[in-house]
Amino acid sequence: MIRLVALDVDGTLLDQRGRIPAANLDALHEAAARGIHLAVVTGRSQPFVLPAVAALPDPLILVVYNGAVARVRGGDTLVRRTIDEALAARVLAHTRAWRDATTVQFDRLDAGQTLFDRLSWDHPNRSGYYAKVREHVSQVDDLEAAMAGAEPVQVAFNGPTAAMRRLHGDLAALPDVAALSVSATHYPSRDFSLVDVNAAGATKGHTLAAVAAHLGVARDEVFAIGDNHNDIDMLQWAGTGVVMGNAEPELLELGLPIAPPNDHAGLAAALRKHVLAASG
Repeated sequence: MIRLVALDVDGTLLDQRGRIPAANLDALHEAAARGIHLAVVTGRSQPFVLPAVAALPDPLILVVYNGAVARVRGGDTLVRRTIDEALAARVLAHTRAWRDATTVQFDRLDAGQTLFDRLSWDHPNRSGYYAKVREHVSQVDDLEAAMAGAEPVQVAFNGPTAAMRRLHGDLAALPDVAALSVSATHYPSRDFSLVDVNAAGATKGHTLAAVAAHLGVARDEVFAIGDNHNDIDMLQWAGTGVVMGNAEPELLELGLPIAPPNDHAGLAAALRKHVLAASG
């Protein structure tokens, strides 16, 4: 029987308009009412994810920054993996040529949560995001100098897909790469991709495993569902992993069950088939 549900946000919980279909919300409330733990597992920052999941029931676990932080909404922090300041500085030095695509993220809820120096927010794929989180964003003269004794949870990059694929390959040549987790999220229809650099072990799958252990939930009692590359280790770790029908082609080829697309409330369909039917 499933005791923990882990769900991605964009492309999974939300439809293409960025809204939660009513059927998804109903199924999640039903799962919570049956005592099933709920965790949203996302590449989003905490400030960015909170409005998107406001309608979900408590207790709700937030796994954010692609697994760098896990905490109960409004409560205790369960996992927090930061990047050593000197290591983060070396990542920034190695990727100096990509500075116009770079932000540094901290586990904060104030104006210093996201720092940037040369990135422009006018790009269509960035402007909508910036409008929602601008109170948490600050521009600095130089990212390396701005860390000033603080350890970030993530060094993040975003831009056109081809450029971000080149950056992903460039990061593989970093001498410290074994001390890091590098994940990518691609949106080919928008020609936009995200590359996130976290501390080693800060992935969706590793942090979901830590959350399950904290809750006393066995691996075969975990259900996970997602749609993009940064979901793969989570889907493969969970006892039951389901891929959204709108997922990237590589995920559709994993051999896992496939739910309907997000615009057809695929999350609700998967929950009713794999979770609620077994616990009723």
